Amino acid sequence: MLPFAWPYPPEQKNGYWGIPTSTIDWCEENYVVSNYIAEALNTTTNSVFILLAIFSIYHAVRNKLEPRFIFTAFGFLLVGIGSWLFHMTLRYHFQLLDELPMIYATCIPFWSVFSEFKTPRQSILVAVGIFTAANLLTVIYLYFRNPTIHQTAYGVLNGFIIIRSIQLNLRVVHDKTARIQLHKTSIFGIGIFLFGYFLWNLDIHFCDFARATRRDWGMPYGFVLEGHGWWHIFTGLGVYYSLVYEEYLRCFLTGTEKFYKFSWSWGLPVVYCIDKHGLERHRAIKELAEHDKKNL
Repeated sequence: MLPFAWPYPPEQKNGYWGIPTSTIDWCEENYVVSNYIAEALNTTTNSVFILLAIFSIYHAVRNKLEPRFIFTAFGFLLVGIGSWLFHMTLRYHFQLLDELPMIYATCIPFWSVFSEFKTPRQSILVAVGIFTAANLLTVIYLYFRNPTIHQTAYGVLNGFIIIRSIQLNLRVVHDKTARIQLHKTSIFGIGIFLFGYFLWNLDIHFCDFARATRRDWGMPYGFVLEGHGWWHIFTGLGVYYSLVYEEYLRCFLTGTEKFYKFSWSWGLPVVYCIDKHGLERHRAIKELAEHDKKNL
């Protein structure tokens, strides 16, 4: 036992929320910190995810970004809340509130990047296709209840988004400084996400060792070995960086990059609108031109 530590109490299988009904029970021992929280560290680390989502929504609204970014950030806010409830209770219906919104929220940036340079009709077809695929995946997952199905689908979706986003970056971003900023944001976002995934796998494959070491160290020192909790923190940061990447890339795709600036706030990258009146005029002129084109 390390200095000033206190011992872990025995794990409880049946705490305040009853016997777990979820299809997954993670490496963190249940109800050892509180009788009201099944997995305390896995629960509270979702606060990073929730706060970053709220931060994203605030800046998207304040800087007049398109609604797609507000909806995406709101979707990941729902993921953070669902994950909090899932790890707090280990109930199956909250597990779904954690996992399924991950797919649904990711569908928005998927549609966004694959709708670029498409006609309105083609954009609708992309939306219908991804909507149909997401619903089919939901039915399959609810039937088989195999977490690997969800994890694989989430990974594939993000893989396609990353590849397509890099292609768009190379195609439309010709400003050297902006391209470097985008590359750095992408590399850091993907890197920190993969590092979290690495810790998550360590938590799975070396669970017995991690549990024994935590008990040897005592609380709170053992908390640093909660790999799934670190996964929440690094995933939240990775998703946030990826969202900022898509926001800034979209400025170049819509020709509004002169109205925005890539900057930093509280140590996080942010896309700032530096000329809101000019942006509004630009969008109004563009809408009028599109309206006239349709009436020709």
